[in-house]
Amino acid sequence: MILKATQQSITHPVALRWVRSSNSQISVGYSLIELFVVIALLSTLIVVGIPLYTAYIEKARITRAEEDISNLQKEIQMYKLSKKVLPPKLSDIRDADLMDPYGRPYQYHNFTVTDEKEKRRKDRFLVPLNAEFDLYSMGRDGESEPQITAPKSHDDIVRANEGLYIGPASEF
Repeated sequence: MILKATQQSITHPVALRWVRSSNSQISVGYSLIELFVVIALLSTLIVVGIPLYTAYIEKARITRAEEDISNLQKEIQMYKLSKKVLPPKLSDIRDADLMDPYGRPYQYHNFTVTDEKEKRRKDRFLVPLNAEFDLYSMGRDGESEPQITAPKSHDDIVRANEGLYIGPASEF
């Protein structure tokens, strides 16, 4: 019967497939070119995906810092309304363990206290950002300088114009 099927396979393509499938194991194999194509596609997806993912994470951190600064600003103003003075430090209005998205404490400088006046943050025209107090995150690098146009301050999340602007120092 196999001989018959083999003879039929010469003339009939369906019979040829039947003989091959009954006489040999089915193996799935990929050529080297197909593997290279798959590797190239995966590496392209990774090369494009990682920067997009890190940019998304950074944007989420900035948004969280902006929200935290906005909430802290409201708590500072509520403290001022109830006690008639600004809090000397952030731990007076909230637990001291509040950290920015980068794992560092938020920076707060009360300008009604005389020794804090030299810590005023300034814009590109050397005009102080705020009159009463500064509140900011030192950003991704953890470094900051009083002038927000300095390279170390570009990634800081700042409160400026008495709270009318809260966002990255590089965009102010």
